[in-house]
Amino acid sequence: MATIAFIGLGHMGGPMAINLVKAGHNVHAFDLVDELVKGVVAEGAQAASSAADAVSDADFVISMLPAGKHVEALYVTGDAPLFDRVKPGALIIDSSTIDAATAQRVAKVGAERGINFIDAPVSGGVGGAKEGTLAFMVGASDAQFAQAKPVLECMGKNIFHAGDHGAGQIAKACNNLLLGVLMTGTCEALNLGVKNGLDPAVLSEIMKQSSGNNWALQVYNPFPGVMEGVPSSNGYQGGFMVDLMYKDLGLAMELSQQSASPVPMGSGARALFSLHKAKGNGALDFSSVLKLYQDQ
Repeated sequence: MATIAFIGLGHMGGPMAINLVKAGHNVHAFDLVDELVKGVVAEGAQAASSAADAVSDADFVISMLPAGKHVEALYVTGDAPLFDRVKPGALIIDSSTIDAATAQRVAKVGAERGINFIDAPVSGGVGGAKEGTLAFMVGASDAQFAQAKPVLECMGKNIFHAGDHGAGQIAKACNNLLLGVLMTGTCEALNLGVKNGLDPAVLSEIMKQSSGNNWALQVYNPFPGVMEGVPSSNGYQGGFMVDLMYKDLGLAMELSQQSASPVPMGSGARALFSLHKAKGNGALDFSSVLKLYQDQ
């Protein structure tokens, strides 16, 4: 089994690191928040005193960070960049959702120094992270993808080679643009039905068995009480925050501008999440955008 450094142990990173431990890997875990490290150590990981300490003997380095600026600082531009610390032959897998340009820039710097860096953002939410059923969208060379795949399979069910460096981030932006559109559309339809006297559970089942069927209706219903075990039935706690959906839709908007790709529905969805966020709902699950339609 491999020695793996895992940096960034939040809602997604923590469960991912634990699944690597369960698969038998030697995981050295680090996060700026000590309590997050303790949670992973309790499951069998080893605590690292710093990111540099975590990677000192690692065969693989996995990071799960908030934004591109954090990734670039960690590996290249910070006070103690990890590109100066990783051992020869180690593979760096960044699973953060960031802009493709930063992923490509960091990969290029790595390549110039003989360091393998790939982007591998994920889809599947906190539930998928805990259950080990995430989808990974990987931007890498063929050889790098082959090296990464056995490790990624410990944390995910579907491992996709999207293309060269940065392609994973582009695929993730496209996916989350569609996710934002379908969630706002599902909320819009459910709210319309309920305000006209329909039972949300009955309407959900009708649409699920009809041409309006989608992922939200199947496994992530946004209407409270319709489905067990989802954020909407837990006060919209847990899951994928509005703040993160807003950020990811912003990444999609940047891509659209760079390629002159029209994204009117994505722009509309981002405007709705922006308004919802401005009302103080940024920390709630993104399915809480239903509240915006309910005038709450």
